[in-house]
Amino acid sequence: MNPSGRRKLARAAPAAALLLAVTACSSDAPETTPSTASPGQQEPAAPTAASTTPATSPSASGRSTAMNIRLTVDGDPVAAALNDSATAGDFASLLPLTLDLKDFHQAEKIVDLPRRLSTSGAPKGAAPKAGDLGYYAPWGQLVLYYRDVPYADGIVILGHLADDRDTDRLATASRVTVETVR
Repeated sequence: MNPSGRRKLARAAPAAALLLAVTACSSDAPETTPSTASPGQQEPAAPTAASTTPATSPSASGRSTAMNIRLTVDGDPVAAALNDSATAGDFASLLPLTLDLKDFHQAEKIVDLPRRLSTSGAPKGAAPKAGDLGYYAPWGQLVLYYRDVPYADGIVILGHLADDRDTDRLATASRVTVETVR
């Protein structure tokens, strides 16, 4: 998408997001009607100590986890876990990564990945929660959510921060390193 198109999307997104927020249900299941909200509004949470959550156990958000990772957000460690999806596994194959973040709609941090990830078997979209790590497939971007955002097609949830209290750190983050935890 060109810069002009992105600006138009940025101007229309707040109204669409408000409309969707008012009508959205609280379920993690995708809605059946297409969203007009801007794609993938996301921001990661603040850093924490490495997670001790065992692989394939439910995280604090209730989603299953398959791999513990550590985000280093502006020099501070934050524990997180990737889920057991094929897209999250493909993302893990890129690690470690150090990336410069850009804010998007005061709800998420975004950054282009070195290559597109496989979305085979992924749901059509998602409604990310604060602390989620996501992939916005249409733009090939990693998204770190620091606020909840409405459902949008093209979002694939990759994982979640281990401690939701770390989410606020993402709002001011400018750089992140993502690596696996052994």
